[in-house]
Amino acid sequence: MNYIFILLFFLVGLLLVGSGLLVSRLMAPQNPSETKASPYECGEDTIGETWIRFGANYYIFALLFLLFSVEAAFLLPWAYVFKQVGVVALIEGGIFIFILFLGLVYAWKKGVLEWK
Repeated sequence: MNYIFILLFFLVGLLLVGSGLLVSRLMAPQNPSETKASPYECGEDTIGETWIRFGANYYIFALLFLLFSVEAAFLLPWAYVFKQVGVVALIEGGIFIFILFLGLVYAWKKGVLEWK
């Protein structure tokens, strides 16, 4: 009996996504031109190959930035309740920062923080 609800939610999800795609296809203006099909790069025509591969280090660097910004978001409420919780908060905060520090050391050893 419980699987009926799962199937129902799945079908409703498919219906919503499908109807959104269909309405978008029907209502969107369809007037392609050479200008719209050209690659955009700061208003200039590209020189050389348009599709190039970027190194994974750029993405990993961005993920590290995201990781440490999330760390700051978690440390602010922790600092707010630090006096109320006491030593337990200090230990948990230390463990949290230590795990993030291990991640930073790992990224440093892998050479992610070096621009090439």
